[in-house]
Amino acid sequence: MQKIASQLFKWYDQHHRLLPWRTTPSEQKQGIKADPYKIWLSEIMLQQTTVKTVKPYFTKFIQKWPNIQALSAASQEDILKEWSGLGYYSRARSLKSCADQILSKYNGQFPKHAEKLRALPGLGNYTAAAISAIAFNQKEAVVDSNVQRVITRLFLITTALPFANKEIHQYTRKITPYSRPGDFAQAMMDLGATLCTPKKPKCLICPLTKLCLALQKDNPENFPKKNTIKKKELRTGNTFIALSENQRIFLQKRHQKGLLGGMSETPNHFAQEANKQDMAFAPFPALWVYQGDIHHIFSHFLLSMSVYMATNLSENIGKKGWWVKIEDLTKEALPSLIKKAIKKALPDAFNL
Repeated sequence: MQKIASQLFKWYDQHHRLLPWRTTPSEQKQGIKADPYKIWLSEIMLQQTTVKTVKPYFTKFIQKWPNIQALSAASQEDILKEWSGLGYYSRARSLKSCADQILSKYNGQFPKHAEKLRALPGLGNYTAAAISAIAFNQKEAVVDSNVQRVITRLFLITTALPFANKEIHQYTRKITPYSRPGDFAQAMMDLGATLCTPKKPKCLICPLTKLCLALQKDNPENFPKKNTIKKKELRTGNTFIALSENQRIFLQKRHQKGLLGGMSETPNHFAQEANKQDMAFAPFPALWVYQGDIHHIFSHFLLSMSVYMATNLSENIGKKGWWVKIEDLTKEALPSLIKKAIKKALPDAFNL
């Protein structure tokens, strides 16, 4: 077990990824410590989202809110606006709640132990373990999808996910050293992201090649084992782009709780087997003209939505929302779905 860590550290010290939230091994030798705020923010953003996508959002957030005090002082609406396009918006809502609790309960200092971190809004087992290990060098088993893949290949775990999760966690805990547990966690993630990839893993240059049971006895690409993925349900509906005589678009706000909670939107309705031509959900009577269909993928369902637009409308008819200049749409907390709908009707709306 110790050989895994020693081989991995030799590789990681030379080949680690440079990430804006990471403190590198050479920086640590200079006495530079990991910033818990940056680790926390990055881990929340990285939930269900790629590193490439997260990088510009992380940089933008740090520039605007450089510490937990600044983020706590921000409004929920401003946070949602900056988060717009990153998806899974419940994460943005939990950022504010978590920041407030860290200030009120912990005087602005992140707790270092995973059990206390897990009690904070938006932090599950993985995120709490990652912050504890990376920010505070606590010995925690940090298991993301990259680590799952590495562990199942290393130890030839034939149980299918998610039933293998307990076994994966046990093996990860066994091989995690007391020395540099944070670097070990990041090394495992980097190995899975760059060498031990889902397809065509680079086994010839992997530091753990001689220790990998999947390579010795099977094909690494066969791991991890997965159960048949359940087909996502299809939901259908429509959305309405109302354009006033002053070239402003009518928006409303979604309920705070639930899907896309608290975000700005054009009036819409969708459900399983909903009629996409049903005008009953239009915000007000108008000449609604079909603009085309859009399609969007959510984590647990697929959405097909028809887009309708009415133009030259009086702004006196919109009572449960507000009118926004087209050039100001970028300032609104619009989810990707609604941006896609607006662009279907007004292709240049976000280029002004």
